Amino acid sequence: MIDRRTLLAAAGASVVAGAAPAPRRRRLVVNALGALDDPNDWSESDKSNAVGETERKLVSPRILRDARAAGLDAVNVTLGYVAGEGDPFERTVREIGVWDWRIREQAADLAGILTADDILRAKRAGRIGIVYGVQNAAMLGDKAERVDLFADLGLRVVQLTYNPANRLGGGATAPARTPLTPFGREVIARCNARRLMVDLSHSGFRTCFEAAHASSRPISINHTGCRALCDVPRNKTDEELRAVAERGGFIGIYFMPFLTASSRATAADVVAHIDHAVNVCGEEHVGIGTDGGATGIDDLAAYRGRVARQIEQRRAAGIGALGENADTLPLVLDLSGPTQFERLAQLLARRGYSERRIDKILGLNFLGFAREIWG
Repeated sequence: MIDRRTLLAAAGASVVAGAAPAPRRRRLVVNALGALDDPNDWSESDKSNAVGETERKLVSPRILRDARAAGLDAVNVTLGYVAGEGDPFERTVREIGVWDWRIREQAADLAGILTADDILRAKRAGRIGIVYGVQNAAMLGDKAERVDLFADLGLRVVQLTYNPANRLGGGATAPARTPLTPFGREVIARCNARRLMVDLSHSGFRTCFEAAHASSRPISINHTGCRALCDVPRNKTDEELRAVAERGGFIGIYFMPFLTASSRATAADVVAHIDHAVNVCGEEHVGIGTDGGATGIDDLAAYRGRVARQIEQRRAAGIGALGENADTLPLVLDLSGPTQFERLAQLLARRGYSERRIDKILGLNFLGFAREIWG
């Protein structure tokens, strides 16, 4: 068996050999949970409002241009049902079809990702790799065998729960002691057998801890923050972080308001949470899962108004989380737009991080984890 350190060294050499000469393309950048969307086009906004669905239209030239300018090589996009109305199974299958169509129609710009090597191939070809993921395993209904169907359709990341509890276990807004259910254990076993990532983002404490121990393969928390720095349910305790990292897992830190008690997170807060996660988990287990895209906001006042309405919708649907306030923005303003990853790299360097450690956080750690799970 090749250990994680050897694997990362080999992967890093491969990336450098295949990288384009532009400085922002030198590093591998993988967003463990993000989006290819335009916050200025509300029809393209985050589906977390629980009522929208992915439209059958191509990824816009601006979104592609901004993602490339950011140096993005691959992103785990959320497909299908998260919460709200509609049949979870039907919505998820339909959205997989939409992304299949986009990847076919925009083959010069996008590439489907099934393996870790596909990420490197996408980078060398100058394409953005698309990882299919779900943020709520409700699309399985009560049929664990549907894991096989979705794996065959290209799904690669299965987040067990969203904020409320579901058939598998407790989410972040459910009581913290809500356990992983027998069905949840069966789904994890199926995901292990099909080499799918099991993602514990949004899970409650007990479900997270039990799932980390139930899985026969390493497990991930693709977008979260550190509860030790900001005590809100969407962030993970050191105990949860260690349970995942000690079993070879991956933790992605998000660019979200939950990083600070004021719900107005800054780039400095992102760096602080990354640093804490590295200290708790080790530098080979931490990356980024921004929970957003790379296109900046043109009209901040209008955007604030739209977000306030979205937060009310989420609250009415019962999926809002502590820290989502009327004036909360679902991003970190000084780490938004196409410069976000380069800016983060600069801030980490000022914190004393070596280039090698920065490379790991921005992409190599996810690549190494993906190789362990997907092959």
